[in-house]
Amino acid sequence: MRSSTVDGASRLSFWLHVREFAVPPSMIESATARRAVGDWSGACAAARVDVDLNLRSAARTHGRELAAMIRADLRRLAPDLLRWHMPRIAPDGLLRPGLTLSLARYPTGHTGSAVHLVARTPPAWADAGQRISLALWDGSRYGTGSDPHPHPRPDRRFRLDLHRHLWDACSAGDLRGRSGADRQPTGLRAPEHDALRERGCAVDRWAAEVGILLRAEGRAVDAVTVRLGARHRLVLELAGNAGEAATLRITAASVGSHTSALPVLPDAATWVPPDLVLLRAGLIGADRLHPLVASALVPGHPQVDAARTRGGGVGIRVVKCRGAQHRIGLVDGVLVPLDHDPAEIRREELLAALTGTPLPCFQAIDEAHRNPGALVDIRARLDHGDTAGALATVEGLLGPGALLPGGALRDELETAALRRIAHGLFRAGLAGLGPVPASRPRDRRSHPRHATPR
Repeated sequence: MRSSTVDGASRLSFWLHVREFAVPPSMIESATARRAVGDWSGACAAARVDVDLNLRSAARTHGRELAAMIRADLRRLAPDLLRWHMPRIAPDGLLRPGLTLSLARYPTGHTGSAVHLVARTPPAWADAGQRISLALWDGSRYGTGSDPHPHPRPDRRFRLDLHRHLWDACSAGDLRGRSGADRQPTGLRAPEHDALRERGCAVDRWAAEVGILLRAEGRAVDAVTVRLGARHRLVLELAGNAGEAATLRITAASVGSHTSALPVLPDAATWVPPDLVLLRAGLIGADRLHPLVASALVPGHPQVDAARTRGGGVGIRVVKCRGAQHRIGLVDGVLVPLDHDPAEIRREELLAALTGTPLPCFQAIDEAHRNPGALVDIRARLDHGDTAGALATVEGLLGPGALLPGGALRDELETAALRRIAHGLFRAGLAGLGPVPASRPRDRRSHPRHATPR
């Protein structure tokens, strides 16, 4: 869940941005309400998670017992919690594209074979809406889903089957122990590991996590690799009983060496969870965390309404116009000047239509429609798929009856709509049958986007 460009203070800023926009409070509230009444598919819909699996088909293919285990896990799934903990990339904190990660593994009775419940993200060119999909993967090219995902096989590095507390509502309380939040840092630590701690590595938990991984893999080896960057690998060798008291030997490894055959420490076990880092730095309060995360990391914290209010509208704004202080505000759902009579308003509108220069009040209204001050927040909500939140912000600023002229705001909304078409083509398997709608350039990303099929 880290990028080489996210370091130190930049990493904290990165995760603050993610926590503000990636999982809206309204999504958490809706998904939680539906999950509470046993409607797991409704909770997925509220969290923008597509379900690409069929339990009846799974029962016919793999047996009723395995299908029952999958159904039980789906009922425990908190899709909004899964979205909260999904791997993300810099600089915008969007979901890591083209990823398949395992949530749970179910042995099939055949030696070494298993069916995986997987979560998938679309390729970057089709990531409009930041949707996630659930599917089953049994070793076939596309699993039991219908969409030709570019990377259908579960990723060895990004896996949550060993970290159920990051998606299972019944196991969410385990986050406290698995993150190291149940103990305060002490001075009785190996000083040679300080550089790793400064990078955000959960080095004090590595011995226990290595033991969990080796037991799950059933490997006879006592070593695993950990990836810290594109060309930065470490080898962790365990001595003694697998656990936090075990001795851990850490050595550097070259990329492409024999260590590639070793098990890979999951990314979720490599780093200190960002929520814990933000809490310890005093940059975020428990009320801004996912409720299940807050309950685990800050026991006893009173629950608050998940649907916290968003930033409100502009209210009454004051503009200096013709040597006086004039007001502009919303009237009947439209942003209008409050200190100009109707005749003057019609005259100024006609002047603007004839390319004249209107009064400052009307210039301020036009600028708000074309390039509002909240455009950065609106763009962030659109990038993270929160279309409803973006439109609510626009309505709060300009009123529900606003007609948008050409400008940055209208361009952002139109681009978001076109990119949703690209996602629909990907979901339907039709992406190669026509031109994909153009998207706003994202050259700020630190990771290259997948090529757009034509």
